[in-house]
Amino acid sequence: MAELWLRSFAVALSTVRRAHDDDNVRRWFADVVVPQRETWVAVVDGVVCGLLVLSDAELEQLYLEPAWRGRGLGDQFIELAKTRRPNGLELWTFQVNESAQRFYVRHGFVEVERTDGLRNEEREPDARFVWRP
Repeated sequence: MAELWLRSFAVALSTVRRAHDDDNVRRWFADVVVPQRETWVAVVDGVVCGLLVLSDAELEQLYLEPAWRGRGLGDQFIELAKTRRPNGLELWTFQVNESAQRFYVRHGFVEVERTDGLRNEEREPDARFVWRP
C-alpha cells in the first residue's frame, strides 16, 4: 500500500512537498494506517492498484496506481465509502489537485472550506469537501 501511495503521490501531486520520506511513509502505513484505520485495497494479478482508507467519517486516503486512473476504480471506491459511511463523508485535498476536486464534485461532494495550508504538514493550501446523503 505504501509503495502505491508513493507512486501515486509522485504523479498526481508532483508539485507538493512531501512532509515525510519514503521510509516514514512505509512505517506510517504499517504502524498506523493498516492497524488503526478501515482500509480497502484493489488487487490485480497480485499487485495493489488502488487503496481507500476511512477513519470515522473521514475519507482519509484514496489513491490509485497511475495506470488505473480513469478506469472506474475510483468510482467503485467512492461507492464503497458511501456504503460504509451512509451518514456522510468528508475529506481534504490539496487545492492544486484540481482533477481530484472535479472527481469528488462529480460524486456529490461539496467544497465547504479552503485554507492556506498552515494546518497540514506539507504547508500546502487545501480544501475540505463534504458529502451528505
